[in-house]
Amino acid sequence: MMTIKKILVANRGEIALRVMRSAREMGIRTVAVYSEADRNALHVRYADEAVCIGPPASAQSYLRGDKIIEVCKQLGVDAIHPGYGFLSENAAFAQATADAGIIFIGPSPESIRVMGDKLAAKAAVSAFNIPMVPGTPEAVKDIAEAKEICKTIGYPVLIKASAGGGGKGMRVVEREEEFVEQMQRAVSEAASAFGDGSVFIEKYITSPKHIEIQVLGDQHGHIIHLFERECSIQRRHQKVVEEAPSAVLTPAVREAMGKSAVDVARACSYYGAGTVEFIVDEKLNFYFLEMNTRLQVEHPVSELITGVDLVKEQIKIAQGEKLAIRQEDLKILGHAVEIRVYAEDPANNFLPDIGRLQTYVRPQGPGVRVDDGFEQGMDIPIYYDPMIAKLITFGKDRTEAIGRMRRAIDEYQISGVTTTLGFCRIVMDHEAFLSGRFYTDFVSKYFTPAQLNQHLPQESEVAAALVAYLLSQQQTNASSGKAAQQSASGSKWRKNRQ
Repeated sequence: MMTIKKILVANRGEIALRVMRSAREMGIRTVAVYSEADRNALHVRYADEAVCIGPPASAQSYLRGDKIIEVCKQLGVDAIHPGYGFLSENAAFAQATADAGIIFIGPSPESIRVMGDKLAAKAAVSAFNIPMVPGTPEAVKDIAEAKEICKTIGYPVLIKASAGGGGKGMRVVEREEEFVEQMQRAVSEAASAFGDGSVFIEKYITSPKHIEIQVLGDQHGHIIHLFERECSIQRRHQKVVEEAPSAVLTPAVREAMGKSAVDVARACSYYGAGTVEFIVDEKLNFYFLEMNTRLQVEHPVSELITGVDLVKEQIKIAQGEKLAIRQEDLKILGHAVEIRVYAEDPANNFLPDIGRLQTYVRPQGPGVRVDDGFEQGMDIPIYYDPMIAKLITFGKDRTEAIGRMRRAIDEYQISGVTTTLGFCRIVMDHEAFLSGRFYTDFVSKYFTPAQLNQHLPQESEVAAALVAYLLSQQQTNASSGKAAQQSASGSKWRKNRQ
């Protein structure tokens, strides 16, 4: 078993900081890599060492696996943590890391390859008794053949890219006469987004919930699950509100889903932290969707209801340690809700609204956690995902967690960019959310831009006074930060902590 002494985090922003904080608690030194756009970013300042690896565009910086591995060799790095996004599910990068004698804090390259292709994933889990959505077992390209398959399955159907995710290459087809056009669009979009036009067809589950199970496995064959996360509130097929546990699962369904998730992980000899995603219908029948072979954005809600630091567990597993947690040791303790605070305009189809954080005041108090990578006065770069922060609240039950989220949203002060805070406040007050009877069509069914003006949180006198004070101090803050910025811009490498 190897002891990791130095980790390079091949990512940026809040997830880079999240990993570095757990590493520091474990006595492990950290290395940040950054693009020129992130020269003054918090994760760059927090790490023990930091190296600039290229221009702002991801393809020239955070996606340059060769440069990242070269930095590891230069600085004596033992392991790479990929975070999520960028290179986190890149099997070739995981293999190159291992070939360079560096530990990849994640699953094996083979597990990534198998679960990265939806059809290969379905084939892998077919040996287990895991519910699957009726559909094609392999990719289809012939339109005539595909139409016959759809007649057998029954409309509506869902066309999905085999090699992708995030809603790209995905089309819902309600009627046979729409099929040809939607099939052509799906194939074209899949080829453009992923370099692979292969698609497959599934029965479209009406009024679905998107519920996922967090799993952990070690390199000795032990695999456990850490219960579920409800992720049904989405825009553009991407999550914006999550919670754990789900408000609707029964103990029996929860146990069955947990067992199925462990079996999915076992099907690809999985180790590390991963997430098995399911579609759940109105009768709580669940169907395997896919597996994400990395840490998820929404992992904090699982951490809060179980007391498990998933990043520390990832590092221990990468070192070759056996899991110290047994399934029977885990209990659901309270309830957690997470919202993603994006620099997006909900009134304009959630399009990005890039700019400078003129005001940025985080909420505080009992049961509030903010994972972010920004400070007041910083710019939201146009080159990356526009997420500013993850706001998470925890309570003894769902009612308390939601109440704390309402209060935290009201306290969160952001100006200079439009954010999703107002939309998330609407969600917290909506009867469908409060009852748990909501599905992946929440945004299209319940949200209208006009609601934003009616439900914008009102600043309290204390909050307003705090914002006024901070604005008055902005010049002082900018001046005090100038020296730090100048020291950061003078070199492509620096040490932050001895």
